[in-house]
Amino acid sequence: MSGQSVSRETAGKAAGSDWLSRIPRPLHGWIVPVLVVVVWQIVSGLGILSATLLPAPASIVKSFLALCASGEMAEHLSISIYRAGFGFLLGTSLGLLLGLSAGLGKLVEKTLDPSLQMLRTVPLLSVIPLFILWFGIGEFSKVLLIGLGAFFPVYVNTYLGIRSTDAKLYEVSRIFQYTRLQQVTKLIIPAALPNILLGVRLSLGASWLLLVVAEMMGTSAGIGYMIQDARAYSETEIVFVGIIMFAVFGKLSDSAVKLLETRWLRWRDTYKG
Repeated sequence: MSGQSVSRETAGKAAGSDWLSRIPRPLHGWIVPVLVVVVWQIVSGLGILSATLLPAPASIVKSFLALCASGEMAEHLSISIYRAGFGFLLGTSLGLLLGLSAGLGKLVEKTLDPSLQMLRTVPLLSVIPLFILWFGIGEFSKVLLIGLGAFFPVYVNTYLGIRSTDAKLYEVSRIFQYTRLQQVTKLIIPAALPNILLGVRLSLGASWLLLVVAEMMGTSAGIGYMIQDARAYSETEIVFVGIIMFAVFGKLSDSAVKLLETRWLRWRDTYKG
């Protein structure tokens, strides 16, 4: 009886997912966005919503094409990618270095970690006035603010990943007479890699979030500046273009890290849903 009930349950699940299996797998994630856009266009076409408050998707596409044709989009996008990328690399590199140091060394953990944990609780938006006073409103202050936001997720998750490594693995490494360097490169870092990559994904999100804040601090180029300028002139379509650009590039960068996870973490036997 139990075998029959299991088989019926499996058959029911398979029947329920048949419609999804008919759609190519790469398109599964586009089902909800496409439905939202279709409903949005229909509602806008019926005049239910004001075009000033919520423009139709077709109007947003027209504004996007106009920005691309004029070259404004390429200019703003290149500046934003530079700021986000440079700040992200700066923050994650330092976070990985200090996370490894605090996780591996008792001295760094006891002396540096308490201060970093205290600074981590300080809201980043509250330090913006200090950044402006110390570094002005130039590129350096913007990159530094983004780097600060990208630092803490990588640092915390790297430290946690190292300290979560199974102690039995250390015993195995002693049996094989691993050197300290071999323990770090062949045991500790691979075991901590899931946490490290999680920290990288969180840092990417923080980088794009702080990019918007940094570009609204005082600048003449960038997607954040484009959104701020469009808001001042009530050009809602361009505001939506900027938001969508942030969403698309944020998703692309997150998908790149997920691709690294699938390649580097094939050894994990995890629940697939």
